[in-house]
Amino acid sequence: MRLTPTERDRLLLFTAAELARARHARGLLLNVPEATALIADTVCEAARDGLRLAAALERGRSVLGLGDILPGVADVVTEIQVEAVFEDGTRLAVVSDPFGSLPGPHDAGPGAVLTGTESLEAPEPVTKLVVRNTSSVPISVTSHFHFFEANPRLDFDRAAAYGMRLAAPAGSSTRFDVGQAVEVGLVRMGGARIAVGFAGLVDGSLDAPGAKEAALRRAAARGYLGADSADSADSAGSANSAERSLP
Repeated sequence: MRLTPTERDRLLLFTAAELARARHARGLLLNVPEATALIADTVCEAARDGLRLAAALERGRSVLGLGDILPGVADVVTEIQVEAVFEDGTRLAVVSDPFGSLPGPHDAGPGAVLTGTESLEAPEPVTKLVVRNTSSVPISVTSHFHFFEANPRLDFDRAAAYGMRLAAPAGSSTRFDVGQAVEVGLVRMGGARIAVGFAGLVDGSLDAPGAKEAALRRAAARGYLGADSADSADSAGSANSAERSLP
């Protein structure tokens, strides 16, 4: 039986999780890789059962508590990320606070990790776009995905979305139902502004000279809705500028 690299990784995660379940059943306290594998596998299986993202995350958080893990594990594993296959596609599931809130005395100990209690809020959008799902299945886009490179069947102004992500809390996602048109807010991608991976339309610095124009051409060539219109508009603008420069 031939397996893809993704399928092999999934089997490796499942094997590690089964080992963790067996040791947990014997009453052993789990270490970092065991606890991580068990929670990540639980989320993947919840997605396989047909649960939505929020419900899968809750199932993952309910697996282990502080009494099930070795001392110090909760200080190291503050968040678990795993790609799970949901009914509407593969999505990044982020399990924050995987073992529940730490008690006060533990927080105050030397070298302890102090976690904030404030709720995560969506950043203020700097631009808004209307996005229409033209495909035959629902499409979800996660918070920190380069929105310019989102599913080619989503129809929106790609040029305006270049270098942007959803104005949404980390780990969340926005769902676009079939035929639905939704207005979304976008913010600039931060950090070093390097877009590697995603759909492979940039694979480099977002702000490099000519990067946006090249990405638009690649998107249009691959059939991304909203990219060719933006490219045509740029071409028309360049032509008009050339005409105005004629004597």
